[in-house]
This record gives sequence, C-alpha cells and structure tokens, in this order.
Amino acid sequence: MATNSPSSLGTDSIGSLLFKYSLPAIVAMASASLFNVIDSIFVGHGVGGAAIAGMAITLPIMNVAVAFGAMVGVGAGARISIRIGEGNKIMAEKILCNAIILNLIIGTLISVVMLCFMDEILILFSGGKANQDTLQYAKDFMTIIMAFNVITHLYLGMNDMMRASGYPTKAMRIVLVSVLINIILNPLFIFHFHWGIKGSALATIISQSISFVLALRHFLSSESFIHFKRKYFRIDFRIIAQILSIGLAPFLLNICASMVATFVNKALLEYGGSGKNDTVGADGDVFVSAYGIVNRIALLFVMIVQGFNQGMQPIVGYNYGAKNMARVKKALFTTIVCAVSVGFVTFAAIELFPEGIAGLFVDTSKGERDFMIMQTATTAIRTILILCPLVGFQIVAGNFFQYIGKAHLSIFTNLTRQLLFLLPFIWTLPVYYGAYGVWISMPLADCGSILLSTTLLIREIRKLNRQSGVQLKE
Repeated sequence: MATNSPSSLGTDSIGSLLFKYSLPAIVAMASASLFNVIDSIFVGHGVGGAAIAGMAITLPIMNVAVAFGAMVGVGAGARISIRIGEGNKIMAEKILCNAIILNLIIGTLISVVMLCFMDEILILFSGGKANQDTLQYAKDFMTIIMAFNVITHLYLGMNDMMRASGYPTKAMRIVLVSVLINIILNPLFIFHFHWGIKGSALATIISQSISFVLALRHFLSSESFIHFKRKYFRIDFRIIAQILSIGLAPFLLNICASMVATFVNKALLEYGGSGKNDTVGADGDVFVSAYGIVNRIALLFVMIVQGFNQGMQPIVGYNYGAKNMARVKKALFTTIVCAVSVGFVTFAAIELFPEGIAGLFVDTSKGERDFMIMQTATTAIRTILILCPLVGFQIVAGNFFQYIGKAHLSIFTNLTRQLLFLLPFIWTLPVYYGAYGVWISMPLADCGSILLSTTLLIREIRKLNRQSGVQLKE
C-alpha cells in the first residue's frame, strides 16, 4: 500500500501489513533504545564503570520525562489511527496539532523543574545512598539532557504520530539518522575532545535535534496525509482528554518504572554484597553499574517488541474503528507470535553469551572494579531476563488493550506488575539475599503479570468473537 493511503489497512494481508509497518518501527524503536546502549558503551570504555553507575542513577529521572512524552505521543498516535480508520481526517489533524501544543508545554515545564532542583532530585532518586562521584556523573549528564528536553519530547512525539498516520518507513529513516549521528559524535566528543560524560549527553542532544528538524519538515508539508494547519493550533480540551485517556497507560507505566528503578538503586546500594550469591568484594555502586547495563539490554529487547506493537497499532486501530473484528484478532495473534519469537532469540543470546554481552559495556583491563561490574552484570542478565519469551507476550497484550481504546485494562495490567507484584519483592528479598534478591524479584513479578494479562486477554477475545458474530448476522 502507499504509505500516504491508509485505507488498505482494512483490505491488505495482515502479515504483509504487519511486516510493512513493524519493520520500520522495529528499526526505529530499537535504534532509539540504542541511544542508551551507545551512550553506556562509550561512557563505560571512555570514562569508566563508575560513570555507568551515574547513568543508572539518571534512569528513573529519564523514565519520568519519557512518561510525559509517551502520554502525549502514544495517546495521540492511537487516536489518530482510529480517526483515520473512521475516515475522519480533519479530527486526525486536530489531534496532531493539539499533541504538539501539549508536548511544548509539558517538555518546557519538565526542563524548568529538573534544572532548578537537579541536586535534590538526584539525591531523591538515588535513595540518598550514592556517593558524590556517582552523583556528579549523573548531574553532568542530566543537566545537558534536561536543558533540551522539549526538543526530545517534540521529536519522539512527532515520530509516533508519523508512524500512526501511515509513514512508518520515513519515521524509521529519521530515527536512523539520529542514531548514526550519535554513533559518530559520541566517540569524537569522549575520546578526541575528552569531554567525558558531558560529551555523550551533547552527542545525544545534537543527533535528536537534527531528527527533530526532519520530523518537523514532514508535518509542515501539505503533501503528507495529515499535516499542520494553523487554524487547528488552539487547545481543544475534549481532544486533549481523548489523547490523555489512552496516553495515561504508558504514562503510568513509565512513572511506575521510575519508582521501581529508584527502589532498585536504593536496595542495591544498601544490600549489595550482603548475599551469598553476590560478587565477593563488590560495593553498592558496582551493583548499580551492573543494573544499568542490564537495563540497557532489557530496554533493547522491549523496544524490539514495541516495534511490533507500533506496527500492530495502525492495523488494530483502523480495523477496530471500521468494526472489522476478525482482522483485529488476526493482527493481535500475529504480533504475539512475533514477540514471543524475539523473546526466544533474546533468551538464547543471554544464556549463550552473557559475559560477552556484559563485556561490551566495560573495559576489564581498567582494573578489578570494572571486572567485578562485568561479573555482576553477567549474573544479573541471566536472572532478570530468563522469562523473555513470556514477557514478549505480556507486552503485546498490554498494548493491545490500549490500541482498542480500553486504556484502563492496559493501566491495570502494567500497574499490577510494578506495584502489586514487583515492589513487595524489591522491599523484602534483598534483605535476605542481597543484590541477588533484586535480580530474582523481576522474573517473579513477571510470572504474576503474565497470568493476569492472559486472563484479561482471553476475556477480551471472547468479546471480540461475540461482536464478530453480531456483524455476520447483520
């Protein structure tokens, strides 16, 4: 199908559509996660393992910023897909313009708050346990990132809406441009100019700013299927409410992820090294560094699965809006198969090459501390990511509820995973098992979340089956 003609979302083969939309989205989402991976690899080798601990401290803060961006971008993208499926292009353009206004306001407010209270926020999110060197690395990195946060919000939001409106390949290319520039600038700033962790932050911001300009040009062009129109650049609270009703799910998910990361860092700093399965002689900062490495790897896996979700979004949104439930179900099941397959590949990689993967992030020749980080990360990778195939299914199920306009189910499944299952384990197990207690908390929480998602998804599929039966009778 032509990328600017979304009508064939209701007629073309589900498999070919999912491939056409998912492949660019996978590349885009995986490439976006590579920002964190690339930053960590260059920082780990160019600055040292201690700097990775500083970046790990920034993770929950970044999750807060991402939460607000996802609330707008994902919510607007889902609503745009549904409106296009209904044939309502005018409303899709109004959603686009209102989403830009929201991103401008929210992105600016976050920057102001973060920059004004950076020291206090870093201490809060580290649980007050991190040493001064770690906090300084975190501050150096976050000050630059937060100064340009509004650019990041606008760029990521427009990329979401570009995919949702029928331009997945173009969205992919824009993200790839950003990643390639980041790969070039990171070693230049760190190794040649010796700017350390600040150089990594600058590389990220410059690369995202260039891609922001490219995304902006797309929506300024009247040739795009939906584009900016001056008359729609005024706040419509009804549209904003519609965006936020769906965007609330990823928002709460990221906020909970931020809360969990904060408690994880605190537990690792307080109990790391006290368990019999913990790395001998390692202190809390070593375990935080290892957690930062595992998070980057896990994020890459999640982003690949989210790429399939992004490919599923316009197909499900369009056909749900057009009341073609058979195609909605087929898109769901096809996406689940793909996500579970990615999970098996990830599981095989971490079981076969855990030390090689962990070793990408640290230079063990720098000293015993970096070697301990690599050892600790190897154990953490194998433990935390052991349920990758089933987690892939759970991620698809949670997003599916969101794409059919039932954000409350998506919110419920994701919040229970973080709050009901994971946090109690994080609070209790490290007391007895040290850092290993933190590692095993995550797959245990995944088990509960997978069972809950399976139950809710079966119930929703039965509803779709009944709706399909009514349509056939009519």
